[in-house]
Amino acid sequence: MGDSRCLCWRLKRHLEVCVEILIISGLSGGGKSKAASFLEDMGYYIVDNMPAEIILKFAEFCAGAQGRYTKAALVYDVRAGEDFKTFFRVLDTLKQGKDTCRLLFLEASVDTIIKRYKESRRPHPLYEAYGSLEAAVRGEIELMRPVRERADFVIDSTNFSTAKLRGELSRLFGDSSSKTDMVVNVVSFGFKHGLPLEADLVFDVRFMPNPYYIEEMREKTGLDQEVYDYVFSFRQTRDFMTHLEGLLQFVLPYYKEEGKTVLVVAIGCTGGHHRSVAVTRALSDFIRRLGYQVTENHRDITRN
Repeated sequence: MGDSRCLCWRLKRHLEVCVEILIISGLSGGGKSKAASFLEDMGYYIVDNMPAEIILKFAEFCAGAQGRYTKAALVYDVRAGEDFKTFFRVLDTLKQGKDTCRLLFLEASVDTIIKRYKESRRPHPLYEAYGSLEAAVRGEIELMRPVRERADFVIDSTNFSTAKLRGELSRLFGDSSSKTDMVVNVVSFGFKHGLPLEADLVFDVRFMPNPYYIEEMREKTGLDQEVYDYVFSFRQTRDFMTHLEGLLQFVLPYYKEEGKTVLVVAIGCTGGHHRSVAVTRALSDFIRRLGYQVTENHRDITRN
């Protein structure tokens, strides 16, 4: 008990730095792994399957790490016959640290969990103890009831798509510094070098007049103002940009709402030097003015 009181005192002293400890628990097949992955995207440091006995020491380590680990999410997994007394004692101790600890519980309906296990072909961790998959799921629901009752947040993922789960976690635990804001990566490329495999949207601008055939522009790129002005001097380029900008202004909010964190828009011409580079420049500026985070890349600009 003396060591526990000493650890609690040190923890409360360290927790003046406002470390956030989020403990993820719940039913097997309820979505804990996906939740941990999304929370990692949101800036949480993730530790999987941490025993209750060392959660306090880990919390003290985070609190004393000079701001390197201000947000940590610990996946607490449960097996048959485990005594929750230690876990609840850990929760009570952490709760004394200015509400720095919260418990998230993920669950789903029996039918949904059974379906998920059949699709994954992985054995339920309590299968041997209960003799069938359905009995194991129902047994775990009863086993985990005390933990569920202590949860600060309960998410029923029965009818959740991946995007909806991400959105709910963002709503509950996201902030202005979260990594979940969608980033639009606009990339130019040359079709002769192949499509970018990561592209979500691909647009072909080979119909535009090609500066390559003008000798003084051949060795330049769309980053040069002379080439850029030439590409945009044509009516078809300007009309294309009007339609493309309208399309993206319409679809980008829906991609963000669906939970997309990175959207790759690829603009291709023959070699990836002139037309695609100029259009990528203009499109990046437009998307940035819409308020999105934008990265601009020119994949093939130095290739022959």
